[in-house]
Amino acid sequence: MPAHAFAPTRGLLERWSFDSPLLANRLDDPTEREVLVHISPEGLTAMEDGQQLPVIVYLAPFTSSGAARAGWKAFAETLPQRHERLVASGVMQPVILVMPDTFTSLGGNQFVDSPVLGKWSTWLSTALKSEVKQRYATNGRFGLVGKSSGGYGGLVNAMLAPECWDGVACHSGDVGFDLMFKPTFAETLTHVARYGSAAAYVDHVRAAAKLSGPDFHTLMICAMAASYDPRAPTESNPLGVVLPVDSTTARLDEAAWAKWLTFDPLSMIESGYNNLQNLAALWIDCGDKDQYHIQYGSRLMVDRLTSLGVEHHWEEFDGTHSGIDHRLDLSLPFLSKALN
Repeated sequence: MPAHAFAPTRGLLERWSFDSPLLANRLDDPTEREVLVHISPEGLTAMEDGQQLPVIVYLAPFTSSGAARAGWKAFAETLPQRHERLVASGVMQPVILVMPDTFTSLGGNQFVDSPVLGKWSTWLSTALKSEVKQRYATNGRFGLVGKSSGGYGGLVNAMLAPECWDGVACHSGDVGFDLMFKPTFAETLTHVARYGSAAAYVDHVRAAAKLSGPDFHTLMICAMAASYDPRAPTESNPLGVVLPVDSTTARLDEAAWAKWLTFDPLSMIESGYNNLQNLAALWIDCGDKDQYHIQYGSRLMVDRLTSLGVEHHWEEFDGTHSGIDHRLDLSLPFLSKALN
């Protein structure tokens, strides 16, 4: 049985919110978002002595959000508890840890700009950074860390918003769309068929009292379509969510799939690797038994990063896509050292 973290949080844990029109979307999600910020006791002392601290922004995985990482859970450790333990032990240098609410009505976020979900990439690099700088004494250096969709968000935003981010830690981030998504399209299509279309399915889910097991994966694929290939809204499809497969034969729509692939880090590094080279720190890891087969895309990506001369730290560990928060014990100190 894993040990439970009983330690009280002794540092600063603040909650505040701010509104930004960048998050206006077709889902009518709120544009005002809550942000949690944690600073360890050692960080508070350093700031009282006039020291400025770097910022690490935690990007949540799909179906989660920043606030969830600060919430109590049996036989587990909150992110603020982890932060305080790592700093108190001398393993990690103090930082300003930012945990924003980035949830959407489609179940999560890929942290790219989309008319369906909102301009999340721009929000991170402009609105959120500006708010943090106004409220705290930062040293001007910002890092991104996350798992799964959050890890993906960190990695791609280092390429989408050059010179905005100084370090990235990507834990099991979405890489290698051919293996991740293509094998699941037929299953998704079967699940949405009873509703007539992906758009009608999304309407059903948004009005449903509860979600079934298959709903979570199907909704995730719809969110990917909304992120990577948002279509113009129509009367029958006001969100513009369309799957990249023929609704009758499940045959891949090559033109639509090509749009998805432009957001695959395997494709993005060909034009964005120069932006990765400018990072002070780039951490990438993945379990060797990942349920979404991300280890294969990750291996290809790190091989390509090596051939392009992009400095990075890569680890493949014994594990799956689940239960990997312990990997933060390695990446957070790695980032804090580079950003201080």
